[in-house]
Amino acid sequence: MEHTRRDRFLPSLLTLGIIGVDQLTKAWVVATIPQGTVHVSLFSDFLWICHVRNLAIGFSIGAELPDPLKLIFFIFIPLVLLVLLIIYMIRSHDISLFQRWMVAGIIGGGLGNIIDRIFRPAGVVDFVSVRVYGLFGFDRWPTFNVADASIVVTGILLMINILFFQKKTQVTDEEKEIPNE
Repeated sequence: MEHTRRDRFLPSLLTLGIIGVDQLTKAWVVATIPQGTVHVSLFSDFLWICHVRNLAIGFSIGAELPDPLKLIFFIFIPLVLLVLLIIYMIRSHDISLFQRWMVAGIIGGGLGNIIDRIFRPAGVVDFVSVRVYGLFGFDRWPTFNVADASIVVTGILLMINILFFQKKTQVTDEEKEIPNE
């Protein structure tokens, strides 16, 4: 798949946009909503805009880890993986333009949360809480932010694209046979 230079770098605008919106919304939450409170409840308690902090990763996994391990597992390793993903996205000729945009969304979300982990010692700012009525044993889904939503939505779209819409390059038995000379 041949992509122009523009096709390779234009998705970085999505990355920058996600980081910008994520950091602006988190700054607004920190400035206007006291930590641990619900600012607004919408649609009969279905959606809350609130202010909570997460010192771990999704679903508070790893909250009990010592700080040096958190530094390694929540900042250093994800940062290295994001840098490798950026390099792959720039250099690869094998991913579609749609897939580039989805990877850009994942990178933007990942960097948005890493920025919080580095510059907000009180933890990643989460502020969207959705009621899920007992789904997976939760009354409310774990609180999330723009970066989290970006990672999940673009990750799901990328998986759907790879699983169901990417052309398979499978070699048939007839193509494997080498003609006799």
